[in-house]
Amino acid sequence: MEPRLVGIGTAVPEHTLDQAQSMDLASRLGQWPEGDAAKLAGIYRRSTIVTRGSVLLGREPGGNVGQDFFGEQSPTTARRFERFEAEAPGLAARAARAALADGAVGAHEVTHLIVVSCTGASAPGVDAALVGLLGLRGSVERTFVGFMGCAGAISGLALARSIAADGLSVVLVVSVELCSLHMQYSSEPQQVVANALFADGAAAAVVSARGSGPRIAGRLCQLIPDSSDSMTWRVGDQGLRMTLSPRVPEIIARSLRGPLEAWLGERGLGIADVAGWVLHPGGPRVIEAVESTLEVRRGSFEHSRGVLSEHGNMSSATVLFVYERVRAGSGAGGGGLPCVWLGFSPGLTVEALLLV
Repeated sequence: MEPRLVGIGTAVPEHTLDQAQSMDLASRLGQWPEGDAAKLAGIYRRSTIVTRGSVLLGREPGGNVGQDFFGEQSPTTARRFERFEAEAPGLAARAARAALADGAVGAHEVTHLIVVSCTGASAPGVDAALVGLLGLRGSVERTFVGFMGCAGAISGLALARSIAADGLSVVLVVSVELCSLHMQYSSEPQQVVANALFADGAAAAVVSARGSGPRIAGRLCQLIPDSSDSMTWRVGDQGLRMTLSPRVPEIIARSLRGPLEAWLGERGLGIADVAGWVLHPGGPRVIEAVESTLEVRRGSFEHSRGVLSEHGNMSSATVLFVYERVRAGSGAGGGGLPCVWLGFSPGLTVEALLLV
């Protein structure tokens, strides 16, 4: 008996903003000099995102959707984390219920709970809240995987695979990311790019040897030398500050293929043997860099582009949204096995997961 991905589920906030509305908010709060509106518009246009969800949005008395969290003063980190504590459990629970239903697994069957997030934390945290919201057993073994960046869900699933290798455990992995809480009041280019890309979402998966689904066959975790400053995620006085160097796509293009080929080769596979690609859509240039260096068939990353367009970059949760579409099997990027998941986390680190 080997660990399998038994079920998945996703959830997004009730309300969304289109990129024009997001750009207007950033323009008003970002301390942009006069005459730089075209530069801001270009960054938001090149993101290729159409809509994004945020837990900060709500219906105003007149019927329009608006937010009251960001105003003239930038919220403190404490306020942002308080909002995470209030909003994250409900969104996480929606994704978890969908995953349990998809895998036909009862909440009472779950033996281990892994919560993944890099956008907030508290104690007791989302993991403890989910016990009550989902009706899990009080004895469920809980683990929090934090600050692993956009590849955090791959880390969580790899841990779940190790746990479920005993043939008895049923592991629920829940990723919840509220990136919109950390919008920065800044016209600094790297902060503007982060503001333009990130959004809110949650996703979950059930891993167990007791069930049907693709087998989780291995994980790649490769630290790229001399790249530690290219992607960072640090605590500031006004939330978490991400830096994304414009060199990230270049680093990926020159550093990805070798480790990935070696890892697949150890399992008797080559890049051409991969039938399904689940790429975390860090941004359009990242997708293009991976597409170019791997030389995969046209359309292999269409689902990554689709998720980025419709939902934005939801950090670690995003890869499960992509897999949901790949699993459905439409287009060149869909359906078959073996399937490789790819993500990139601070370090810079290449993360991959193999389903067969």
